[in-house]
Amino acid sequence: MVKANSRNKPESRPPDSPERFVARLRTIGADAYHDKHPFHLLMHQGKLTKRQLQAWIENRFYYQWSIPRKDSIILAKADDPEFRRAWITRITDHDGAIDSEGGIAKWYRLAEAVGLKADDVASLRYVLPGVRFAVDAYVDLCDSRSLAEAVASSLTELFAPVLMAERIVALEKLYPWLDRRGLDYFRERLVLAPRDSEFGLQYVVAHCTTRRSQDRAAEALTIKCHILWAILDTIYYAYVSPGFLPPLWNDSRNL
Repeated sequence: MVKANSRNKPESRPPDSPERFVARLRTIGADAYHDKHPFHLLMHQGKLTKRQLQAWIENRFYYQWSIPRKDSIILAKADDPEFRRAWITRITDHDGAIDSEGGIAKWYRLAEAVGLKADDVASLRYVLPGVRFAVDAYVDLCDSRSLAEAVASSLTELFAPVLMAERIVALEKLYPWLDRRGLDYFRERLVLAPRDSEFGLQYVVAHCTTRRSQDRAAEALTIKCHILWAILDTIYYAYVSPGFLPPLWNDSRNL
């Protein structure tokens, strides 16, 4: 009988140092974050049509709408009150609070800024099936994985501020018909994303101290990058090239 090579077993290798582990996570973003997707490149070059930008806002909303659901799942996994106090702000950041407006309300303003009706966006009726599948897969990922792995999947926020800054400049400069007041969501994320990602990164580094746990965290972050990429793949296929909408797709609006 041939014995398995123990050198290939994850637990037979020592874990990365915290510095190497962080570098590994950041490399995943450098290689796989969706800022490099052709749809985003078109957006930042000012090459999207009004309808294509509208379609992105309609579909991306399903992701925004699902974030509080995802964060509620993560919150329910946590036993540590300190963690829960920190993480719950992610829910109010999107849902809002009694005395403050949340990110979802700001996304409605973005929709109106490009000529959409907020009620249409809120109804989710124009969310493509592939986008639903991808976003639901993210929620399921957080539900099925450990707390540390679910937190690791949120670390795409490490790479978001640069993308958000580029997006604000591009939308203001290259889409002059867009009401600038609709960009408040992105401006706010320039502040909130670094705060959230720093907390998440510290948690993952502190709790992933074995080779297996580090590998699982890196895998969760990679899957999340693939999910974000799949969302844009779906929108690109339907509205850019080849421009095929799903069968039985009913959109009677004159946009």
